[in-house]
Amino acid sequence: MTDKLRPYLFYDVAISICSTCYRRVDAKIVFEDGKVWMLKRCPQHGHARVLVADDIDYYRRSREVFIKTPEQPMVYNTPVKYGCPYDCGLCPDHEQHSCLTLVEICDACNLTCPICYAGSGQHRTEFRTLDQIEAMLDCVVRNEKQPDVVQISGGEPTLHPDFFRVLEMCKERPIRHLMVNTNGIRIAQEEDFARRLADFMPQFEIYLQFDSLQREPLMQLRGADLRSIREKALDRLNKLGVSTTLVVTVERSVNDGELGAIVDYALKQPAVRGVTFQPVQQAGRVNGFNSAQHRLTLTEVRRRIPEQTSVFRPEDLIPVPCHPDALAMAYALKLGTPVWIKGSPAHRDGSPRRAHQRRKEHHRLRAGNGAARAPFQAVRHQPFAEFAGVHVA
Repeated sequence: MTDKLRPYLFYDVAISICSTCYRRVDAKIVFEDGKVWMLKRCPQHGHARVLVADDIDYYRRSREVFIKTPEQPMVYNTPVKYGCPYDCGLCPDHEQHSCLTLVEICDACNLTCPICYAGSGQHRTEFRTLDQIEAMLDCVVRNEKQPDVVQISGGEPTLHPDFFRVLEMCKERPIRHLMVNTNGIRIAQEEDFARRLADFMPQFEIYLQFDSLQREPLMQLRGADLRSIREKALDRLNKLGVSTTLVVTVERSVNDGELGAIVDYALKQPAVRGVTFQPVQQAGRVNGFNSAQHRLTLTEVRRRIPEQTSVFRPEDLIPVPCHPDALAMAYALKLGTPVWIKGSPAHRDGSPRRAHQRRKEHHRLRAGNGAARAPFQAVRHQPFAEFAGVHVA
């Protein structure tokens, strides 16, 4: 028996790509120093070590407990020929249908954010035609029959010259929940524009960029102090009663100390139904990103939320079974002054499948179908009202 040991505990194998040339490479998942790492090697660019999670126990539970039978799309769009990731489109080897489909209707934008993963900006002038968008929506419906969630995005989708016709096209199709991904500038600056958005309620939601309550983080992330824009946009959405999710792009040492403050702020906004935290990734226009220094994992964000606010506890934030190691959610119900915190459904009945069913129930509740019927486990006394959720992706 040899006494020579690896410095880590081997956990699993994986398929990955080289971050330099995007060539498909083999990888392995290992546990070392209390963290989860992906180790991979490209024949041309050598070895790479990527931090996946900083909480081994949570990672293992997400992979081994919070799983469900994969749901398939009705139609696949590409054949299996070269293998993952080259056949993506979706191909028959794909293990999940489209829970949320992003439809990008333009590349143009009225901001040039330093962290834009799509490289959009004021220098881009491309808009998809209505015929192209119609074909995209028809493809989504063909694949999903009744798509759970479709998000209209860009660029900045509200700049599209036929923006409201695009929303009408979505409403003409059997889409259960429609979202618009926006920086909120037109909502803040144009009252009539905001009022027209309210006409698409219910089963409609604004996915509002909202990265910080302070100036400096906004300058670093968006290149502009957008605090007054966010306040004016939210004020209009609150008055109009348009369901809204605040979307926070999180970067280490920039705005990762504001997670709790943003949750607390969101709970005071009548129209806000949720907060989404999305750690920044190395893509698009992100410059000077050093993975070893700047990478912020889902497990870190999940831990910091209850550290920074008393509204949620660690056990309230659970994996989402459709992609459990990449998504986590917590739910609450705001009824008058109390905030009811939804207990972990998998803990309550031992069924990860039931957890997924309640995630689907969440989408129905957000559409206004009887939120008060949902079961909740604990209460926090806070001066808020209506439904709320936190989503880490």
